[in-house]
Amino acid sequence: MGIDLDHHHVRSGHRKAPKSENPYTALLVKLYRFLSRKEPFPDSNRYDRRTDSKFNAVVLRRLYMSKINRPPMSLSKIVATAANKYSSKAHEGKTIVLVGTVTDDNRLLELPKLSIAALRYTNTARARIIAAGGEALTLDQLAMRAPTGANTLLLRGPKNAREAVKHFGFGPHSHKKPKVESKGRKFERARGRRRSKGFKV
Repeated sequence: MGIDLDHHHVRSGHRKAPKSENPYTALLVKLYRFLSRKEPFPDSNRYDRRTDSKFNAVVLRRLYMSKINRPPMSLSKIVATAANKYSSKAHEGKTIVLVGTVTDDNRLLELPKLSIAALRYTNTARARIIAAGGEALTLDQLAMRAPTGANTLLLRGPKNAREAVKHFGFGPHSHKKPKVESKGRKFERARGRRRSKGFKV
């Protein structure tokens, strides 16, 4: 067997295990690894997933991710996505799953009754969900209730909503946010940034 010279030193950047040393995360990884593991089919060369569901494999992959790739999601965003006037009928009775943190949003005045399973909750978010008559489940409780991910809705927070992302980019046309105090006359107003500039890109 030959060596692929073009991709000889290229390795997959995807994680095979979490970097976190959190014991709860380690237990969840163990659980979802077990649920998504491929098992040999009886009297056959074929391999089948233990639960015949891709849901567990997706949750497992997200458990491996860094904190930046597991962005939090506010209750208002969850309501806007899964429980608004257009989608509430379609998602009625479903458990909303988030491999990340659920945060509170005090701009949301009324929270409907929701069943949410997440990695963690802020104290106020958990209190509001329970006060509205809903459920704040952990991911291990979800595995007991829905081992195949049936009747669930898997959501993910906005990854590029961080302030740091607004400053990413290079060059004149990237529209990146400058790291300055203000946009006044005395702040970053050299050539190329004022009307009397000597050149144009």
